[in-house]
Amino acid sequence: MKRALLLAAIDPSIGGVLIFGDRGTGKSTAVRALAALLPPMRAVVGDPYQAAPRAGVRGQKTHLVPVPVVDLPLGATEDRVVGALDLEKALASGEKAFQPGLLARANRGFLYIDEANLLEDHLVDVLLDVAASGENVVEREGLSIRHPARFVLVGSGNPEEGELRPQLLDRFGLSVEVATPVDLPTRIAVVKRRDAYDRDPRGFCAQWQTADQAIGRRLTAGRKRLAQIETSDAALTRVAELCLHLGTDGLRGELTLMRAARALAALEGAQEVLDVHIRTVAPMALRHRLRRNPLDEAGSTVRVERALAEVFGP
Repeated sequence: MKRALLLAAIDPSIGGVLIFGDRGTGKSTAVRALAALLPPMRAVVGDPYQAAPRAGVRGQKTHLVPVPVVDLPLGATEDRVVGALDLEKALASGEKAFQPGLLARANRGFLYIDEANLLEDHLVDVLLDVAASGENVVEREGLSIRHPARFVLVGSGNPEEGELRPQLLDRFGLSVEVATPVDLPTRIAVVKRRDAYDRDPRGFCAQWQTADQAIGRRLTAGRKRLAQIETSDAALTRVAELCLHLGTDGLRGELTLMRAARALAALEGAQEVLDVHIRTVAPMALRHRLRRNPLDEAGSTVRVERALAEVFGP
């Protein structure tokens, strides 16, 4: 889960992360903690969409702002998500003004949907449109607004509470499963850390600040190194062979697997994409893209690992 979030932060074109697992396994905690690891971004002062400074334009006032990590509540209305008429200005001065929604706040950052499998269908349709185009179009109440809305979509959920719509599932680049720890030392360590945080949040954060900063530096270095990572024809052949072996629909699986492997190589300081990078990210990039096989009772992750053994060898 943590590796998938870091890869999506290094290369947003991967397409976001879907986290499915048991309740109380730290899914929401991990997503919200990501904000503290991300270096601040430079944005134009006063821009409601945190727009990046445009090259060659003089006189722009800019400042550093935190990368937004915006929660999309299940009960949010469509107006709250996409934006709507600013009623306060309309009533006070008769002026038609746009009040940006959650999609505007999430631009250049992360949009987090807890319990994504319970999201209402009309909001799913909105997210699909915006995720595909990278911009939000609002045509209502005499307003005609078009603004950038490029974000990394992160969703979490419990599979026992229902499945995700296939259209939205396909929009997530990576999918991971989180299970409750079954070994005693891990469970004890988690409980001790949570109790320590509840007793003294500031002291706990100070204790782990050095480790957080180290991860943040790796993340920043990975972003800078990404453009220099080479992807050889041999690596692309491996990627295509694996997807062909699994029978994934379309070519989105190959693209996502290639981008995720390249991001992992950048995170680990490698010069090029190697087989080990492809093998590491293949389950999270492909497990949610497999067709259901009624004759094969194995889970999707097991099927991917079986295909890896056949394509790459044991």
